[in-house]
Amino acid sequence: MPFIPHTPDETAEMLRVIGAADIAQLFDEIPPPLRIDGLAGIPDGLPEWEVSALLAERTAGDRNPSCFLGAGAYRHHIPAAVWQLLSRGEFYSAYTPYQAEASQGTLQVLYEFQSMIAGLTALDVANASLYEGASALAEAVLMAVRANGKAGRRILLPRTLHPAYRAAVRSIVQRQGIELVEVAYDPVTGRTVLDDVDWHGVAALAVPQPNFFGVLEDVDALTGQAHDAGALVIGVVNPLALAILKPPGQWGDTGADIACGEGQPLGIPLAGGGPYLGFMACRQALVRQLPGRIAGRTVDRDGKEGFTLTLQAREQHIRRAKATSNICTNQGLLATAATLYMSLMGPAGLSTVARQSHAHLRTLTEQLCALPGVRPAFSGPTFNEAVLRLPCDVPDVLDRLLAHDILGGLALAEHYPELADTVLVCTTELTPPGACARYATALAELLPAA
Repeated sequence: MPFIPHTPDETAEMLRVIGAADIAQLFDEIPPPLRIDGLAGIPDGLPEWEVSALLAERTAGDRNPSCFLGAGAYRHHIPAAVWQLLSRGEFYSAYTPYQAEASQGTLQVLYEFQSMIAGLTALDVANASLYEGASALAEAVLMAVRANGKAGRRILLPRTLHPAYRAAVRSIVQRQGIELVEVAYDPVTGRTVLDDVDWHGVAALAVPQPNFFGVLEDVDALTGQAHDAGALVIGVVNPLALAILKPPGQWGDTGADIACGEGQPLGIPLAGGGPYLGFMACRQALVRQLPGRIAGRTVDRDGKEGFTLTLQAREQHIRRAKATSNICTNQGLLATAATLYMSLMGPAGLSTVARQSHAHLRTLTEQLCALPGVRPAFSGPTFNEAVLRLPCDVPDVLDRLLAHDILGGLALAEHYPELADTVLVCTTELTPPGACARYATALAELLPAA
């Protein structure tokens, strides 16, 4: 996405004011013999991420590692401007904006972050971020019990949820009288099934989209079943996927009640496991149960716009007995990175990244599944990850692929013993078709030996 500082409307207004018909007229003093249509032998310009990939390849010599790992941590292109701006002292060393009069810039960024997350999720309000996606889900579970506790204190957690998310929720809520009920998945489609669920006492159902297998859940059906049973719906979503998928606020007839997830795909680099960024949004009716804090926009007595913290629901802001959480805060620096990323990419850029990520997955799976014995584990539609069955020892093949500079994916046996012969693969917009071909070639060589 090229950075052009002037919008078409601004350019048209400039031309109108100066009386020029078009941009070309501004250069009409250049004699025609000196004008050229293009530079012979000079290739077209490349996007920033392609230039970065080209330079990385050339500086690495013959080694050009290819990564097909995902599972909650995704390698996306981050425009250089994101962290260049983020490293400015005003952002990089800013502290919690308790004093609104001295923190207008930080508060405005948080307000814009909230607005963008609310827009992506199609929900009414978002908070100023949380620690990361897993604990954000735990906070959403606690929030759902506070809001719908009269229905009961049971929470349905599908097995298609990220295993680390399920573990984090158990660790945080298991001593608070909340029962976590695992929900099975269809072994054919890879989607959550609610046919045998006992809805008695259920406060909420968590719905991952996409789920841990990369499969797109039937969110409309799941949302409808939960609401018919009197349960709330918690959407656990990949924010980048929301650029092309139906947002939680539009699931079913009435939409999900809460949405949360991991903001790492939005301009945050892979860095050995963190720090990451959790986000949460909800319907207006539940705003008083929303953990963390919210940056609000208002006007002062002179009518000038300003920003301030509002609905601060932490124990350090209000009486401990009335606090909705005593662990949540906001990852201000990373929320700022996500805000800059979304601002630079815009709706069209986010959609392009999402569509390319999906297209590259189709390229990869088509080439790998053309090999003998390799096939998709599930028939459900996918976004940018998929589970493949291999006719061999999966950990052994993944180790062998490392010798070819290929991170071939995640073996699922540890988390899903019934899927011991499978691997979870992932692609993003940074996965070139050539890398998919190299993976297929290497795997073809290794399968007979394995």
